[in-house]
Amino acid sequence: MSLAQQMLATFEGSRVAHGTTHVGRIGRNGKADADSRIVREPLTSDLIQSHFDGTKGIGAIPINDKNECRWGALDVDVYDLDHQTLQQKIQKLKLPLVHCRSKSGGAHLFLFLTHYEQASIVREYLLEMAIALGHSGCEIFPKQDKILSERGDVGNFINLPYFNAELPQRYCFNKKGEAMELEEFIEYIQKIKVPISKLEKTSVSGKRKYFTDGPPCLEHLFANGPSSEDRNKKLFMCGVYCRLKTPDDWVKEFESMNRQMFTEPLDAKEVMNLQKSLDKKEYFYTCEQEPFKSYCDKQLCITRKYGVGDQGPEMPPIGSLTIMLSEPRLYFLDVSGNRVQLSTEQLQNQTLFQRACMEQILEMPPTMRPNKWNAKVSQLLKDSTKLEVPEELKISGQFAELLRIYCTSRIRAMHPEELIHGKPWTDEGLTMFTMTGLMEFLNNRKFTHFSRAQVQEQLKKMNDENECSGHKNIRKESGERTTIRVWWVPEFKEEEVKLETEDISDDEIPF
Repeated sequence: MSLAQQMLATFEGSRVAHGTTHVGRIGRNGKADADSRIVREPLTSDLIQSHFDGTKGIGAIPINDKNECRWGALDVDVYDLDHQTLQQKIQKLKLPLVHCRSKSGGAHLFLFLTHYEQASIVREYLLEMAIALGHSGCEIFPKQDKILSERGDVGNFINLPYFNAELPQRYCFNKKGEAMELEEFIEYIQKIKVPISKLEKTSVSGKRKYFTDGPPCLEHLFANGPSSEDRNKKLFMCGVYCRLKTPDDWVKEFESMNRQMFTEPLDAKEVMNLQKSLDKKEYFYTCEQEPFKSYCDKQLCITRKYGVGDQGPEMPPIGSLTIMLSEPRLYFLDVSGNRVQLSTEQLQNQTLFQRACMEQILEMPPTMRPNKWNAKVSQLLKDSTKLEVPEELKISGQFAELLRIYCTSRIRAMHPEELIHGKPWTDEGLTMFTMTGLMEFLNNRKFTHFSRAQVQEQLKKMNDENECSGHKNIRKESGERTTIRVWWVPEFKEEEVKLETEDISDDEIPF
């Protein structure tokens, strides 16, 4: 079995589509402009070989039409990422993750399973691993618990490692943080695959002794005992927790935490200043600040007795956007791990968006200020993945099909003189017609998407941008000759249907 075939077996997932990414210029923020598209064709070993050869970058989709997967990934999109430190964390927590460098310099952390499992379960474990590593908020693949396969949805892809395998920038690290060759990578995957039962027995965030009823970020940050970093910020968060849990005696608990939770407690003056700040105002958890943001588990925190509760940030749990390039457009948006199908109007209008979520996933995301929603949608559109569709699902494809019917149906002219009556005439490889005749046919078929100018542009494309109109001299019924303006397209070849035949002997003929 070739390396490409082994890679195909390793990244087995969707059997109907794969992804491609065209990388453009590098922006001032260090991020490359990228056009990501999903092609409705199965991933093959030939495509993967072209990826290895550096000819065409390929991505794989982990989720299948049964909403199962046997691999997943964390996309840590940090450009100045310290890979050595990250690998040390993975080894310390004993996580079965394969650490690869991404094309942007971040990390793709792959989880490979021995059997297919429900995507929703795999996503739960990957989320827990992301939080334990301090990368809460990173993208998780598969991006959704379920896809809307019956509506043409196929999920999202992640780029494969070892593009241009001879001199790769996307390579895998071994346990020592050293780069692996492609052959080593494929061999390593076979060793690190795990059953889901092993993940169920794994605790990825230490003993979890503290804050089990409070914010998960604090639980993770103090899971392995006293801390030595960000003491002021962490003790402030501890103070908010103490005020919620023991409002009548919170100061005593707060001072006790200063002694227990840090390798070197803050001095009395700093503790007193924090107490005064907490006394002056009803401060709340600083969820959006580091180091808490990187360990945030918002959905779990809401359920905790002394978590964020109703005072948490009102941000809809929105993920990535896939645009189906049909006409009109269709959009698939990840909301709380579920897929929601939207029209342009539903994506633009928050009320219509909420209604779509209520109808499809029985959830009503909170709204945000209009300017924030507009900015959110704009960013989603910019970062979206495009899903290719057959030509007939586009308006241009519908036009081409109606034009074919018009040019080949029974209404076609037997003589060029019939052009004046709106009938198409075929001669010497071209089918001619008047614009009035074609537009009347399209209107009768209730096709009103194109103006005459747009029809002209489509006809020009069908003639490879060559001239597609002129004048035709014909004889009128009166016998006089006249000149009319005509348009043309290459003659449509009639499709022949071949039927299977079977030889029958004379004895079998019933007459």
